[in-house]
Amino acid sequence: MKKALIIGGGFAGCTTAHQLALQGGWDVTLVEHAPFLGAGVLTRFYGGHPYTFGPRHFLTKNEAVYEFLHRYIPLRRCPDHQFLTYIERDNQFYNFPIHRDDIAKMPDRAKVEDELKVVHGAAESRNLEEYWIRSVGPTLYSKYIDTYSKKMWRVSDNKEIDTFNWSPKGVALKEGPRAAWDTAISAYPYALNGYNDYFGLSTAQANVLLSTTIDTFDIPAKRVRWGGEWRSFDIIVNTISPDLLFEQAHGELPFIGRDFHKIVLPMEHSFPEHVYFLYYANDEQFTRLVEYKKFTHHKSPTTLVGMEIPSMNGKHYPVPIQAELARAKRYFDLMPEGVFSIGRAGSYRYDVDIDDCIEQAMATLEKLK
Repeated sequence: MKKALIIGGGFAGCTTAHQLALQGGWDVTLVEHAPFLGAGVLTRFYGGHPYTFGPRHFLTKNEAVYEFLHRYIPLRRCPDHQFLTYIERDNQFYNFPIHRDDIAKMPDRAKVEDELKVVHGAAESRNLEEYWIRSVGPTLYSKYIDTYSKKMWRVSDNKEIDTFNWSPKGVALKEGPRAAWDTAISAYPYALNGYNDYFGLSTAQANVLLSTTIDTFDIPAKRVRWGGEWRSFDIIVNTISPDLLFEQAHGELPFIGRDFHKIVLPMEHSFPEHVYFLYYANDEQFTRLVEYKKFTHHKSPTTLVGMEIPSMNGKHYPVPIQAELARAKRYFDLMPEGVFSIGRAGSYRYDVDIDDCIEQAMATLEKLK
């Protein structure tokens, strides 16, 4: 029987263990540093309210991926999923993505419309600032994007962010339906504990080692050491930052973390109907608020809101700068045949979410057939 090592027990690692079990013929070991599986997608409870570390709705345009997860964790579709952004200078909440209908409500609407008549060249932009100004003009950029992106990525100038294919939510200036994603499936588990049952189900046939840290990596030889003992494998599937596998030989890959605060409010609902997220594009420290009931449909006379503040606490978001993506590629180039790196951290891609983790795990297993 062939031996497989999975490094990390988040969604990418657990789905890989599941795919290996479905394929059969593998002796699978999954090593997870934390004392639990699921990483930030694990559902916890506060004041009786279920929540995850940040919103973890399931979003995909791939029907097959949706059907795969729905088979094991029944999913409730959320077709009315909307966002609002608070613009302090206008003292208004507007839709996000930026919606053309909102321009008529703006005190500087004439200026905005004039700028929209001359925008061009977004595809040739060199950085995030250019992309947005060339898409919606300087006024809408300054309202919605400038300060928000600086605090999101902890930069002083948005010209530092020189990739932007991940931005925004499908379109720079939206028209038509108000749902943030109206061309994709947006869903969340029916179960009060969210995705948690999947983490146990998917790893049932694996040797899961929680609270375990790998001491030394020898990736070219496909072996690692923990507990003072070297262990060799036929394949390794990594889901942590790839620089850690090579003692950061090409330098450390930067990530942005999050400080997460839970707030219980004395009301049954706090956000408008259909609104799941509130973004804040001003000089507040936090970037967004999430009302978890919108996803979970938990019944309670109170409601739980999560507040997210960008920080250096954790490796949650790979930094979308070309030089860092090139650094990540140098690490990928060191990986021999039979070593794969997937998931948001493992592939060093900000735009990887739950559906992408499933797709990447499936694609990895296809390569092993």
